[in-house]
Amino acid sequence: MPPSFRLAYVPGVMPGKWVRIWNERFPAVPLALAQASAAAVQDLLLSGEADAGLVRLPVDRTVLSAIPLYTEQTVVVVPRDHLVTAVDAVTPEDLADEILLHPLDDVLEWESLPGRPARERPATTADAVELVAAGIGVLVMPLSLARLHHRRDLTHRPLEPAPGSGVALAWPEAATTDRVEDFIGIVRGRTVNSTRGRTQQQPTPERKRERTDAGPRRTRQGGGSGGRGRRSGMGGTAKNPRRGRPRRGS
Repeated sequence: MPPSFRLAYVPGVMPGKWVRIWNERFPAVPLALAQASAAAVQDLLLSGEADAGLVRLPVDRTVLSAIPLYTEQTVVVVPRDHLVTAVDAVTPEDLADEILLHPLDDVLEWESLPGRPARERPATTADAVELVAAGIGVLVMPLSLARLHHRRDLTHRPLEPAPGSGVALAWPEAATTDRVEDFIGIVRGRTVNSTRGRTQQQPTPERKRERTDAGPRRTRQGGGSGGRGRRSGMGGTAKNPRRGRPRRGS
């Protein structure tokens, strides 16, 4: 069995569509998935435990190549009876009096956090979600993580403006294999017949067929090298074949 293609992905990212296309195009090469935290996925790639990864930006571009795929919407997670649920979108000013929970594994890059900081930072996003459910504060995160940590007693609203979380396909710069190129083609939407970016051998152009006959090309049946041909068995020319025939009764 050929070696598998190992794909790492961070929480919140849904690789299912690309995995399905891979299985359709390369059924003989199994795709192995491995989930890793946003902080650990780079080490997974550099150690060779994964061939490529669906990661959150930024990444270290000195050792990893990356293709940005999309940027997620940022939302604020609140209890269902919170005042902000009365509006369709929230601004940072709307959170000025709220305690903002800022977990240590936050994937957003803030210049200035909205709201009031909590006394302690939760260790994980999951811990922060539990604190929101307990009514201790609110939490800002990418939409996919809000859906991943969904609870019936919580809801979310878009936060605008706010930093977004970019998702990218990344792999070790020194290990751009043919299988990585295959997966790049899938995430970029290339069809099965399109070029995948590999260096492919160009077909050798067909050589023109050389003439082997040394004689002149015949243009008409019975023709010679130049003039018009004559009909066999007749004394006249091809233009007036009746000339030269004997008269009747002679």
